[in-house]
Amino acid sequence: MSNIPFGTTDWTAVARTVHPGETGTATWRTQTFDGIRVRMVEYAPGYLADHWCSKGHILLCLAGELHTELADGRTVVLRPGMSYQVADGAEAHRSRASTGATLFIVD
Repeated sequence: MSNIPFGTTDWTAVARTVHPGETGTATWRTQTFDGIRVRMVEYAPGYLADHWCSKGHILLCLAGELHTELADGRTVVLRPGMSYQVADGAEAHRSRASTGATLFIVD
């Protein structure tokens, strides 16, 4: 990381954008710092991603429960305080949140 001066973010003041999934919605609050996308994402109960993702992420579950399915058939469950990381072009994955989840994502 470079060219990012010290700063703080009040996530409650960041505009929301709604992204529909195959079912349910994901609400993003997004900031970009020198090409690094940082998001607070809320998955509504019943959310299922509408695509397989090959983008790299570092993801921290803040609330709820997130189920991430990998293309090879594995499933990972994150609960508050748990995270995962995956590189660009590594294992394709998609997420669902039966009861909803709040995530902090850096990509």
